[in-house]
Amino acid sequence: MSVRRTSLYAVTSAAVLALALTACGGSTGSGTAAGTWDKNATVSIGSLYEPQNLDNTAGGGQGVTEALNGNVYEGLFRLTDDGDVEKLLARDYQVSDDGLTYTFTLRDGVTFHSGKELTSADVKYSLEKVLADDSQSARKSNLEVVKDIATPDEQTVKVTLSQKSISFVYNLSYVWIINSAAKDLKTSEDGTGPYTLDKWTRGSALSLNRFAGYWGDAAANQQVVFHYYKDATALNNALLTGAVDVVTSEQSPDALEQFKSNGDYTVNDGDSTTKLLLAFNDKAKPFTDVKVRQAVSAAIDDKKLLESVWGGYGKLIGSMVPPTDPWYEELTDVNAYDVAKAKKLLAEAGYAKGFSFTLDTPNYDPHPTAATFIKSELAKVGITVEINTITPDEWYTKVYKNHDFTATLQEHVNDRDLVWYGNPDFYWGYDDKQVTQWVKQAEEAATTDEQTALLKKVNRKTAEDAASDWLYLYPQLVVANKKLSGYPLNGLNSQFFAYDIKKKG
Repeated sequence: MSVRRTSLYAVTSAAVLALALTACGGSTGSGTAAGTWDKNATVSIGSLYEPQNLDNTAGGGQGVTEALNGNVYEGLFRLTDDGDVEKLLARDYQVSDDGLTYTFTLRDGVTFHSGKELTSADVKYSLEKVLADDSQSARKSNLEVVKDIATPDEQTVKVTLSQKSISFVYNLSYVWIINSAAKDLKTSEDGTGPYTLDKWTRGSALSLNRFAGYWGDAAANQQVVFHYYKDATALNNALLTGAVDVVTSEQSPDALEQFKSNGDYTVNDGDSTTKLLLAFNDKAKPFTDVKVRQAVSAAIDDKKLLESVWGGYGKLIGSMVPPTDPWYEELTDVNAYDVAKAKKLLAEAGYAKGFSFTLDTPNYDPHPTAATFIKSELAKVGITVEINTITPDEWYTKVYKNHDFTATLQEHVNDRDLVWYGNPDFYWGYDDKQVTQWVKQAEEAATTDEQTALLKKVNRKTAEDAASDWLYLYPQLVVANKKLSGYPLNGLNSQFFAYDIKKKG
């Protein structure tokens, strides 16, 4: 599970077949930088998501993935901007007939930024780091099927699983391979990627320099600098004044017209996987009652909320599954906006006069706006909402770790994260034995078709149960100066590959 600006990161489960390696390619072509491009250019990137630290197993947050994933650190596999999985540091791999043993052969000639050569010991260390007791990586639970990691020689890693996992290779695309001897990873790095860390000035900027010893194709630019801003207005002003060349994720739709009407900029509307959820604690009254969850979902006009926050951008979504997931189905008609139905369901559940609950709300946009809207909508059916505004760190401890909440707002960034509804211990506490069984069977499926069919059942059942209220799917708006090309459009799971960005000279 991945949520923005908190210390949680990508947790998904899916099967994607590994494709042939394209060493440093794969970013979606974007922009039209006609003419000569400057191989020694500095590309300035504007973002609202500064890392909390530089370690993605220690609560680094969305910002560390955006800046370092694929740029500084690499995995055995890579998730491309189009959602495919490609071999990266793994030159090849084989799977045993029973699906329990994966043997990976590492790519030759790969060195860390410190100069140390990549070996199987580093891969073993990196996997164990994700699985460690103190790891904050939500990837940890997906990889707990790992039973044993052996290193027969320096170029071979043999991983034995306790049970079949059709998503194992996909999940490995989120595991950074780190030098086993590296220290102080919250403030420094030692990866194998096309850039090295130059400098991180907290509260301001993080710069990366092209790594001369990179094993693959050299980065198309000499340096990238991530500039961090506190709000969308400051970010847009930076783009207008040339302080940054590209904005990774535009958060102010009202400001888009100034870029759309200006011939110097390109506004790109990519595919998003970020869902805004009203997540109920399904183990806390009154949300233990499916009719109450259905009533609350039906009482909120998601279309009006989306329009008020994003204008003409974004999509309504009737479940946890965005259109880019293989098991997507159109389910917006399930628990659709219907005030009369909401009142009827509340009466049937014994709450004809409504009830009160506290909504724990992260303190950054759009959550406060959405919370105020939800409060107003639910008041129309007699439900009183008390908004409790909290910081991301408070959310992580109170809601995610301690499950001390009745309902909350949160963004879930990743694709293929429907499977969390099969885990009764997840923070929202949804517990349906049939769903749990379907998710387990899907993970152990022999084919992707079988997996997809099972997860479509999960998708519909969780939607019908109103396990959460999926308010809308964010747009993915990347705005760039037209002198740039090669930047990613979709930014799946918050990554932003910078190595293919070309800047016109």
